[in-house]
Amino acid sequence: MQVNKEISSSPMPDDIIFALDIGTRTIIGVVGVQKNERFFVQAAEMIVHESRAMLDGQIHDIAKVAQGAAKVKEALEKKVGHKLTRVSIAAAGRVLKTCQIKVERDIEEGKEIDQQTVSALEMEGIQKAQSEIESSLSASEKDQYYCVGYSVVTYYLNNYVISALTGHKGHKAGVEVLATFLPQTVVDSLYTVMDRVNLEVNFITLEPIAALNLAIPKDLRLLNLALVDIGAGTSDIAITKSGTIIAYAMVPIAGDEVTETIAQNYLVDFETAEKIKVSLAGKEKDIVFTDILDNKVSTKADEIINVINPIVDNLAITITEKILELNGGKTPNAVFLVGGGSQSSGLCEAISNAIGLPKDRVAIRNRSIAKNIDTDDSILDGPDSITPLGILVTTAMTKGQDFYYVTVNDKKIRLYNARKMLVSDALILAGFNPDQLICRSGKSLKFKFNNKDRTIRGSMGKPAELYLNDKISGLNAFIEAGDKLIVTPAENGRNGMILAKDLAEENEPIYFKFNNQTDTIKPKVLINDKESSLDTPVQHGDRVEIINDYKIMDIAKIYELDPLVLEFSVNGEPVDTEEILKPG
Repeated sequence: MQVNKEISSSPMPDDIIFALDIGTRTIIGVVGVQKNERFFVQAAEMIVHESRAMLDGQIHDIAKVAQGAAKVKEALEKKVGHKLTRVSIAAAGRVLKTCQIKVERDIEEGKEIDQQTVSALEMEGIQKAQSEIESSLSASEKDQYYCVGYSVVTYYLNNYVISALTGHKGHKAGVEVLATFLPQTVVDSLYTVMDRVNLEVNFITLEPIAALNLAIPKDLRLLNLALVDIGAGTSDIAITKSGTIIAYAMVPIAGDEVTETIAQNYLVDFETAEKIKVSLAGKEKDIVFTDILDNKVSTKADEIINVINPIVDNLAITITEKILELNGGKTPNAVFLVGGGSQSSGLCEAISNAIGLPKDRVAIRNRSIAKNIDTDDSILDGPDSITPLGILVTTAMTKGQDFYYVTVNDKKIRLYNARKMLVSDALILAGFNPDQLICRSGKSLKFKFNNKDRTIRGSMGKPAELYLNDKISGLNAFIEAGDKLIVTPAENGRNGMILAKDLAEENEPIYFKFNNQTDTIKPKVLINDKESSLDTPVQHGDRVEIINDYKIMDIAKIYELDPLVLEFSVNGEPVDTEEILKPG
């Protein structure tokens, strides 16, 4: 194809999107443009790695991967007639770090658990999961992590499993969360590879997100679905629920396992084995190939299928077990398969049997599902085109905004645009302590007063105040680029307290008149059978006695009076020294 040099060196138009998908066996590049709600693919290119530059989805030879990316870029530049300087890429699900952890919190007695408490508990779980990951790393491996998804595995109330906490009362609430994080170093390394081929990373997403945006229509994302991207070396799994991805995982088994089995059984090289595998998916009855001894072999497809069935079944079981683990042991509504490895013969049926879904609930997604994409390029016909086309669509959906900033109490926080982000996500990255979001009433003071139970209640706490763009908000509110968050921490109430003299004032005092002077006789205070001062604070569990009953003899001793010389009267009536005085 002859291309005018002036055209091929012209700058990349602003509305053009260049999406690059770097896989274990192939690199696929797509150049397209969005017009209204439709996407028009101008060119596509795919190359197969010349050597095993990548294994199990990991870049092993950066130079060779960069060379492959450069070839795709140059081929596309010739096709579209202008330079490609910006690129959109995706981080594989296999680079994510996942941690499952349980957190518990004591709950105020008699108080209903509200959504703010539940959200703060989940937030604490995410923070603890991140700390758990960081604690397992050496100092040189410490990194910034972005929570790209989490799911609640189980709620607990008083150590028992419960489906929801909101509205319940108890003394202890707990949650077990499965949280997934993207390390910043992964983002940095992808940028480095692109820099080697003179490409500026305009946008970076996650492969499961890109595939989801293309393979599953928006109206289906509210369902509980599993999306499995089966590549050559690994299978990436994403679980969706309520319109967002709640969990990610990777299993180190995929299409290459099937290819290698064919290669070993029929003595063919890897490329020939790959072609045989694809032929099986095409429903061909007779398969013809040449083995490494240069023998021309013809065999029935059913025979090869019988050879690979144990491998396919193992792949299906491994994927199914991980799906159920991520989904809290529950079977999702449906399973969608994408990626080149999904074409392995019998895989759909094997997953259907393993997970317990009808056959029509496990389906391979290819480009035909994307009704809003126009292309005639046969490279993009199969399920392995879902991710590169998904990167293209996701770039347009997010306007090329992979990271964005919000402010929390005037502090700038960088968020990764992996999903619908919440107020709680921003607070986690800001290092906000969940304890500052939940107010507690002061503890009640319980004690015995003159042999009767007594309770002094603590004061009420003041809840945290969350403002999103100057409007009252909550932890589960969605946030966008440029949003402003103001958080006023919660204030706990004061614990119940009382002094002995406060209890003494509840009884009428004894008045003593001597030499025309009237005095008030202070009561006797016993706390836990020990005489104490009136200024003594009462402690939880104390036994308090306030003794106001005095004999005349006791009063005489207090005032150092001689009962043999003096006469005593009570309310005008003469009494002896054994007379007991009552308050009043």
